[in-house]
Amino acid sequence: MITQLYTMQTVMEALACADAGADHVGITPPHGGLPGEVPVRLAAEIALAVGNRAKAVVLTVWTDPVAIAELVDATHPAILHLCPPAHLTSPAKVAALRARLPGVPVMQAVSVTGPESIAEARAYAAVADYLILDTQDPGIAGVGASGATHDWRVSREIVRSVRVPVILAGGLSPENVAEAIRAVRPWGVDSLTHTSRQLPGGGFRKDLERVRAFIAAARSALGDDPDTRADPD
Repeated sequence: MITQLYTMQTVMEALACADAGADHVGITPPHGGLPGEVPVRLAAEIALAVGNRAKAVVLTVWTDPVAIAELVDATHPAILHLCPPAHLTSPAKVAALRARLPGVPVMQAVSVTGPESIAEARAYAAVADYLILDTQDPGIAGVGASGATHDWRVSREIVRSVRVPVILAGGLSPENVAEAIRAVRPWGVDSLTHTSRQLPGGGFRKDLERVRAFIAAARSALGDDPDTRADPD
């Protein structure tokens, strides 16, 4: 079971999460108010420092292919995570961007709202390397970071009906991730809100105790085999 942890704000935080067993570490360059944003230069430093310990995933809510390509050139992610609201992008645009960035796998976010999300996920699965199923927060300019779960029955149907790896996100914690895995049977799971601790005066940092608990719970849910955690070629 792949585990993906957002969002890394220092090199040491990313290395600590990788050493705790995270397979993917998520980084959020500046976009204008997303949780845990870091300067582009620091995002690049984090991705470089992580190296082969984990896959560095860089998130963007942008839709402009030129701006996204510049971000990729500046940060060198192992995976590009696209999460603009669905009405601002399309599978055709994702396909064009993927062709523009050969060698950079694309993870497309899908906001799971109801059965209508199944068709949307299938369309994106035809052009992306991964899907991440998340919960929309209307107050955030992108899919995710809501800290809320969604209907796992819909997510399970998406997993059944697509042929790309699917990461389940949205309100997952050490307390519910095993239940979520058994219900959805995803390829991986993602956590931001419920593996972080709030700081006095605002902001947050990863809570390494909860990170370790999340990873342990995820990997024990189905009797994890390390060979099944390899990313697709």
